[in-house]
Amino acid sequence: MIYTTNAIERTIKEIRKRLKPMNSLNSLEAAEKIVYLTIQDFNEKWAGRKLRGFAEAHEALQRMFEERYH
Repeated sequence: MIYTTNAIERTIKEIRKRLKPMNSLNSLEAAEKIVYLTIQDFNEKWAGRKLRGFAEAHEALQRMFEERYH
């Protein structure tokens, strides 16, 4: 089982923070752009980080998808 991490929780909190002042966005496209740019920003900041326990989850996911798609 994969649990949420602080990184995911932090990303969601930041997206909400950036969307809140813009209560009346003109379109769904505008909201999607803000979400996209927020995630891009976090990807750049966290590019070199490794999540604790990800190796075990990665191996399990690889096996699961390997069985499913091969």
